[in-house]
Amino acid sequence: MSSGWQPSREPAPARLLIERAHEELVAGNIDDGRLQSVRSLVRESWERSWRQRVGAEGLPPLDFTADALDAYRLAHPLAGAMDTIRSLLLPGSADDSGVIVAVGDHAGRLLWVEGDLNQRILSGEMGFVEGANWSERAVGTSAPGTALELGASVQIHGAEHYNRLVQPWSCTAAPVFDPEDRRILGVIDVTGGAEAASPQARMLVDATARAVEAELLVARLRARAEPVAPVAPAPRRRPIPERAALRVLGRDRARLEVFSDDGERSVELSARHAEILLLLAVHRQGLSAERLAELVYGEGSSADTLRPEMVRLRRALERIWPALVPESRPYRLTVPLETDAQDVLSLLDRGAHRVALSAYRGPVLPDSAAPGVEEYRDSVRSILRETMRTEASIDVLLSYAEIPEGSEDAEILRLCLELLPARSPKRAGLVSRIERLEQG
Repeated sequence: MSSGWQPSREPAPARLLIERAHEELVAGNIDDGRLQSVRSLVRESWERSWRQRVGAEGLPPLDFTADALDAYRLAHPLAGAMDTIRSLLLPGSADDSGVIVAVGDHAGRLLWVEGDLNQRILSGEMGFVEGANWSERAVGTSAPGTALELGASVQIHGAEHYNRLVQPWSCTAAPVFDPEDRRILGVIDVTGGAEAASPQARMLVDATARAVEAELLVARLRARAEPVAPVAPAPRRRPIPERAALRVLGRDRARLEVFSDDGERSVELSARHAEILLLLAVHRQGLSAERLAELVYGEGSSADTLRPEMVRLRRALERIWPALVPESRPYRLTVPLETDAQDVLSLLDRGAHRVALSAYRGPVLPDSAAPGVEEYRDSVRSILRETMRTEASIDVLLSYAEIPEGSEDAEILRLCLELLPARSPKRAGLVSRIERLEQG
């Protein structure tokens, strides 16, 4: 079956007029007469966004790491309806469908982003990725966020988006309601070119949302009709922290953060403890004492050198979060430990190049000479460079060329020069930088 998404023949909105009205509003001129030419739904959403001080060019916040996202969406009410959504909105080959289909929760956080592969790569540049928050309070006017705000299906055409990064796109979204109490469970969105905001697109997205609600209701009725075996109450347990994260990018001494119902705690680790924890976080399957000693101290190092440091690390972690104390034989962590370096790699893998670059704070533990850390540092740096070189847009590539990893990279600078338009004013600066590198 071929994709049902074909280029729309609907006339495009008066883009220039909308762009000028948007500039006036962002500048604070909310009484400018040009705003009256903008659809009232869009104008009111712009005003809400402006009053909430939403940035007109910012990236959406990432509310989930990869591990947290997997756990959250597995338990989400819409998880069981994804096959229905795919069959209705992405028939045939999803990778060349021409559109992106996203499903978010009640707060506007995207849980699934599927569809056309090329479109997903491009949209990743504006942070349209799984785990990102696309509520109106986070990114301003957009179909998913505004649909949740209004509790009704919404279409946003190109320049009607509040965030300039999103203005090349058009989208249609509809909220999904609980079939019994009518609270909002989530949102279904289709994003792409003009065809993603056509009248036919709205009918299809609305129909999909209603089909999902019907499926949820039928599943509940069936579940109630089946006899339920009595379940013994689970023993009460002390609450434990929900997750921990290790910040190692651009930091000589890592910071360990523990997040729980009681709030957030953080502690700065010693250089050696940071190296050990990072290596255990990266090697989740575990490491023998001998192998961990080599990764920390160098080839030929004895496990006896490592053991006193492990004792000190255990004592420190027992005070911070006992669940994080590693097991031995092999040494391994029994709970997930997120790292900001792994978050960057996950974002690159999801095509969110601009978001990944903004999250990259510098090399992994830059002063560490531990062989395992050096190897991981080089790996992160190499993956970032290769992704920027082969997949990133010219705007993101230029931003990469401004950070230390890219600023002295002649190949990256030449690639920027090759991709820039012939009359771009940025070319002269790049030529000067390349000549300086070649002369040096």
